Amino acid sequence: MNYDLKILKSKHTPTRIQHQDKKPFYFRICLSAFLALTSIVSFSQVKATIDSTSIKIGAQITYKIQVETDTTNLVVFPEGQSFLPLEMIDSYKTDTLKQNDKYNLIKTYGLTQFDSGAYTIPPQKIIIGDKTFFTDSLKVEVRNILVDSTKQGLYDIKPIIEVEKSASQWWKYLLYVLMALGVVAGLLYWFLWRKKPLTEEEKIALLPPYDRAKLALKKLEDSPYLKQDEFKEYYSELTLIVRKYLDEKVYDHSMESTTDELVNRLRLLKEGNQIDLSQDTIKNIESILKRADLVKFAKSKPDISLAELDRKTIDVEIDRVKEVLPEASEEEKLLDEKYREELERKEKRKKIVITVAICAFLLMATFVGFGIKYGFNYVKDTIVGNDSLELLEGEWVTSDYGVPPITISTPKVLKRISPELPKEVAQQAQVTMFGYGSLIERFNIVVATSIVKTQEDKKEENKVDLKQVVENNIKTWEESGVQNILVKDEKFVTPNGAEGLKTHGTGDFPLGSTKNLSRGNYVILAFNSNNVIQEVILSWREGDTYADQMAERILNSVELIKPKE
Repeated sequence: MNYDLKILKSKHTPTRIQHQDKKPFYFRICLSAFLALTSIVSFSQVKATIDSTSIKIGAQITYKIQVETDTTNLVVFPEGQSFLPLEMIDSYKTDTLKQNDKYNLIKTYGLTQFDSGAYTIPPQKIIIGDKTFFTDSLKVEVRNILVDSTKQGLYDIKPIIEVEKSASQWWKYLLYVLMALGVVAGLLYWFLWRKKPLTEEEKIALLPPYDRAKLALKKLEDSPYLKQDEFKEYYSELTLIVRKYLDEKVYDHSMESTTDELVNRLRLLKEGNQIDLSQDTIKNIESILKRADLVKFAKSKPDISLAELDRKTIDVEIDRVKEVLPEASEEEKLLDEKYREELERKEKRKKIVITVAICAFLLMATFVGFGIKYGFNYVKDTIVGNDSLELLEGEWVTSDYGVPPITISTPKVLKRISPELPKEVAQQAQVTMFGYGSLIERFNIVVATSIVKTQEDKKEENKVDLKQVVENNIKTWEESGVQNILVKDEKFVTPNGAEGLKTHGTGDFPLGSTKNLSRGNYVILAFNSNNVIQEVILSWREGDTYADQMAERILNSVELIKPKE
């Protein structure tokens, strides 16, 4: 039983007696007698009252405890369900009135009862200082509400209907996921898949070799190289233009060949009738390339007019080379088309690979981030799915089961079970059971209340051996196929102070409809009051951390209301 503590302090501090050892012996005797007399004279008065001795079902009774005591005493009022068979629905603040050197304390409670009948509010324990007082017991009548059946129609019991769950916030999480996917998709499109506008260099690169060469010569003509006496840069650009054109249209090693190697290759191609180049064209190209070598490597400095003439000569010779080149056949054009298509496919495959790699990296980074924060197993079970995790994080239900009720919180509403009882048991006890799952499933909950039937002439309390009750349950399990059951017993106390027996341990439970066994845990809570036996039975598979958390949460929620005497 819990108590509300209120400490009353005196404003006067007793004066210490000095030189006690010098006082006569009789003085100390008189002082002790005086103090004893004072403790007898100082009294405390306790009185309990109710505002009504007859109420309707569910109506509230105002129960008051009035205490008159010295200001130096500490007073402890009762708290909790100490008014059974009446139920306390509210406990109000203590009113304090001071009268001279005494306090008048008034503690008020709100009580009710939902069954009709005559009840007795038991004496309440009040602690004042170091003394204990009890209030008088009070009689209360709870009246039924009369219903005029001639005016009130009678109807059949309505069938059970499914209650829709309250709307969850799943759409918010879906919106966040879609926003994240949208951002990633937008970035990939903008930087990877979007057709970007071509730069000037890219546009030039797409031109045919002849057009690129002619455009490069035009830019060289407009360049300031000759005006600034930058002949080396001028001839480097000039030789690069002619070598690139020859490399793409005549000889594919023109870029890395020396001047003599390139000229010899052009002569061989002419002699082999592979290209109809004139001797003048070959000679002019050879002359300009050798002059460019002197400028680049020997620091030669020709006249500006000669440099301009060399550029014009290259311009003309490129036109002549173009004229003598054979026209591409249909087969060559087809090969070029296939080559371009292959390049496009390679580029597309490259983009796909990059996209997949980025998405995989983001998914892995997200998984690792959430795994570090919440645990990798939790993240994996959330993505893949885990029945125990869904039960643990679902909407739990707190409800009362049986009469007298067992209050318990469970992940699902427990449904009534109709057990098949032997005739002998059915004649001796009335059993009500509620449950979720079954013994062969991964998580099982059973709440059972058994009322032992007694003869009317026997008023003594039936003391039931709870260990025997648990042993009967375990025998039933063994008959159902559970093997290797280990048993441990200990005392169990509910949050509201009900004491019972807790039996727990492990066993090999049947797994589904197969003959396989799976190691599991179990807990059996058993309580007994008068002729009532109340049980809470849990079983779950070993190694399931989420089921361990559910079992702990369920056991911490169990509360019992004692039946009426």
